[in-house]
Amino acid sequence: MSLKDTVRQKFEDAKRAGQREEKNLLSVILGDISTAEARSGKEVPDAEVEKLLRKLVESNTETLTQLKSHNLADDPRVGVLEREVAFLKSILPRTLDAAAIVKALESVRADILNAKNDGQAMGVAMKNLKAQDLKALGQDVSAAVQTIRSGK
Repeated sequence: MSLKDTVRQKFEDAKRAGQREEKNLLSVILGDISTAEARSGKEVPDAEVEKLLRKLVESNTETLTQLKSHNLADDPRVGVLEREVAFLKSILPRTLDAAAIVKALESVRADILNAKNDGQAMGVAMKNLKAQDLKALGQDVSAAVQTIRSGK
């Protein structure tokens, strides 16, 4: 099942179960997907849907940080945003953390160390992870490459 189909199914489930918060969030996501499809004239690939979901998680997390930094931790929006972030993360495909990436890159450790610069090292790492069909966020791969290159 595609990620878009998963979002659509979760929307239908939330609607039937009367879960207003989830239904509203998923409705916005489905609207964004429909808009992207209307603009491009073709179906949005899973990678774009995932990007949209991750952007929403990042946005909500940033808003949470701002609310908490302004001593608004008891603001009702905090609970809503935290629930939304947790829900979105449950939909998103799992990715490796930096420590798991370091382990997955063990076979190309020498290539990463011998790379002329961090950009080339990242290229080696990303190519290797893709060949292994492993999902990882760029920032986590960057942290793993830095760990490997620093000799830790």
